[in-house]
Amino acid sequence: MSEIFKLKRQVEFNHCDPAGIVFYPRYFEMISSVTERFFSDTLDLSWAKIVLTQDHGTPMGNIEVRFHAPSKLEDWLDFSLTVKRIGRSSATLSIECHCDGEPRFTCVATLVYANIKTGKSDAWPEAARAAMVRFQPPLKDK
Repeated sequence: MSEIFKLKRQVEFNHCDPAGIVFYPRYFEMISSVTERFFSDTLDLSWAKIVLTQDHGTPMGNIEVRFHAPSKLEDWLDFSLTVKRIGRSSATLSIECHCDGEPRFTCVATLVYANIKTGKSDAWPEAARAAMVRFQPPLKDK
């Protein structure tokens, strides 16, 4: 059984349009926030540590989001994150967002572990790779 990273947060005024509905670009900020917490809380690899002491970053290589229903001011959103794939220098994450069990969006995002100075990808640190593996669902039989 694999682990699932979970985070709960409330929709704030700054996330919403004048009608009190989450403005869709704010979901991308939430995705970034969930990913940052995952790295910091479970991989012991905060983005501050990556950037300030390791001269690396985790730029987004690809992101696909499917919006299912709107979220409103003061809704409580439940985020869950699993790791779909770990490559040499990239990782594909699956992020789901629900409110009271209703899907709000699903996301598949690929991050790249990259050297800030050279602009080229590097292999994930072994400790981070080992921690990510815990969040990979088991492979399904064909």
